[in-house]
Amino acid sequence: SKAGKITEGGSDIVEVKLSKKKYPESAQHIEEAIKDGQPDTLTIDRGGASSRRKASLKGVDTVPGLDRDEYLPAMSKEGGTGASIKLINPSDNRGSGSSISAQLRKYPNGTKYKIVITDED
Repeated sequence: SKAGKITEGGSDIVEVKLSKKKYPESAQHIEEAIKDGQPDTLTIDRGGASSRRKASLKGVDTVPGLDRDEYLPAMSKEGGTGASIKLINPSDNRGSGSSISAQLRKYPNGTKYKIVITDED
């Protein structure tokens, strides 16, 4: 199997690493959301991201100085209504978002991926 990919049920799943040291609040939110029953295997679908983001954040008030972090990510087909939302530090949220996006940039829509929380930097 190629580096950075795990194979599950015959299909490749891209492993996206997220540092718990760099993004403690995002990492914790992902772990909690998965423990609460959100799926851990996601599918890239960038086209529907803004409508899914709107659906997942509907009715969740903004709080000055905090970001509304979503898991399931809006860029995944599984995101949208029913996603877990947590208010977290904006730099943590945006940093983890760009880290995940950067790692997935070369993969097309339809690619399956999993966010793996690491203790590395």
